[in-house]
Amino acid sequence: MRDIAVLLIFTYGAVLALRRPYVGALLWVWIGLMNPHRMGWGFAYSFPFAMIAILIVLVSMLMNSKQVRWPGGSPLTVLTMLIVWMGVTTMSAILPDPSAARYVEVLKVLGVVLVLASIIRTRDEIIGFVWVVAASMGFFGLKGGFFTLITGGSFRVWGPPASAVEGNNELAVALIMTIPLLYYLAQQSALSFSLPMVKRVGGKWLRRGLYATMVLSALAALGSHSRGALLAMLAMASLFWWRSKAKLTIGIALIILAPVMVMFMPSEWFSRMETIQSYEADASAMGRINAWTMAINIANSRITGAGFATDSPFIYHLFAPNPNFVIVAHSIYFQVLGEHGYIGLALYLMFWVVTLRMSTRVIKLTKGLPDAEWALQLASMVRVALIGFAVGGAFLSLAYWDMPFYYMLILVALQRWVKDRLAEEKSRPTGVATAEPQPASQLQTN
Repeated sequence: MRDIAVLLIFTYGAVLALRRPYVGALLWVWIGLMNPHRMGWGFAYSFPFAMIAILIVLVSMLMNSKQVRWPGGSPLTVLTMLIVWMGVTTMSAILPDPSAARYVEVLKVLGVVLVLASIIRTRDEIIGFVWVVAASMGFFGLKGGFFTLITGGSFRVWGPPASAVEGNNELAVALIMTIPLLYYLAQQSALSFSLPMVKRVGGKWLRRGLYATMVLSALAALGSHSRGALLAMLAMASLFWWRSKAKLTIGIALIILAPVMVMFMPSEWFSRMETIQSYEADASAMGRINAWTMAINIANSRITGAGFATDSPFIYHLFAPNPNFVIVAHSIYFQVLGEHGYIGLALYLMFWVVTLRMSTRVIKLTKGLPDAEWALQLASMVRVALIGFAVGGAFLSLAYWDMPFYYMLILVALQRWVKDRLAEEKSRPTGVATAEPQPASQLQTN
């Protein structure tokens, strides 16, 4: 039954996508993040939904070229440079064949990100994109939060099978990154968006549901028993409070909810969190230090790194202090360093720095623009989420995971929208009053 439901939803979206590339982009994001087909155990489980989605997007872009517009921007330029450098490191990889296979997989993710950047244009499209990203991961927040409540936190929360966030640690970071978007949507739900579902449900109940999803997502992240996620949650909560206008309200909520959720967790959870301080006695932590040391040794020896296939016994025997403890890098930074050398790491860090700077630029540009408060708030929440990824990713091999790159796309689309609005304001004749802010159902500005 689940397989049929996923197929029907996908087919309906695919038909719409032939006339609107943007709908195809939503299908791709939904399939990639939520992996709904993995929740069934029939024909849909291994059906190539993602491949079909991107083919539909490309065909629709050719058929509807007026709906396509390259936005430009520093993040996209640096990302292109990073992709090219990854091609260079793949050609000089120690293990060429597995590295080339992995490079193709990464190209599918980052290449599609570049394609989607030219599709998301209007206010409605940006908000719809946010809804799909937040709902795709928020579903697991609801599910995992209830599971944690029912089991008393005694069992770990896991993500969808055969996905980038299947592991408990990866899912926890994904949920932490989703919370700021849920908060943004809750704050904006009073506006008259052009989404029929939002109009029917009503702003008040929708906000309550989104706030409940936030709490359950945080509880699910704790229920994952992830130490890195705990650090990411603390860092993001601090920035979230600092960037919020309602500091008193949010501060009180955090002071009340945080101890309640933590005290709900079992003794096993506290024992695992305590290993953050006593990492020398934890085999997992020492394995990561071994992998990080190996990445540094590789970068010091090879300007292009080892290529994508660093988690290999052969490479561990060449560069690792303990060649018998073979694991993945467990850090986005050391993952890139070992695979692509110092140049690759510099490009990767540069990409996220210019992305964060873009959020600051959007916030500055929106000040004084009469109908851009929604964009200012969204840029602020995206920045908060990316800080969570920067901290949580320090302990996970998620360097090429698509979700953070979608947050970059949101900022790119926001900057383009704001610049277009500013251009309209400048071209407006002197003395002509600015029109009242329109609901998204009427706003068609690109």
